[in-house]
Amino acid sequence: MTERALFQVRVYFEDTDFSGHVYHAAYLKFFERARTEWLRQKGVQHSGLIADGLFFAARRMQIDWLKPAHIDDLVEIETRIVKATGARLTLAQEMRRGDDLLVTASIEIVMVNAAGRPVRLPKQLF
Repeated sequence: MTERALFQVRVYFEDTDFSGHVYHAAYLKFFERARTEWLRQKGVQHSGLIADGLFFAARRMQIDWLKPAHIDDLVEIETRIVKATGARLTLAQEMRRGDDLLVTASIEIVMVNAAGRPVRLPKQLF
């Protein structure tokens, strides 16, 4: 499960705080976009999940901010599977600006149905 996906994103003014650095909560948005594109590459789209009454719920997330990203930076986010079992998926994500590692994150998500009950992950994710 060492397969990885890369996603590039530009930092815009709306992503920054008064200092021109990316606001800490904006990193969540960047990581979410990267995970969504990773799913899309695996053949899983949120629109299809929603049509089936399924969605992902975040269970746990850990973020380490090592260096700030700035307005106009072009950053790249790597997403890879750490563990996939049953209804749970643990992903590792890293944000880089060139060779500089800026932020690392680990997220555990759970697939649930409309009643909020865990359901098995799609086979494409194994």
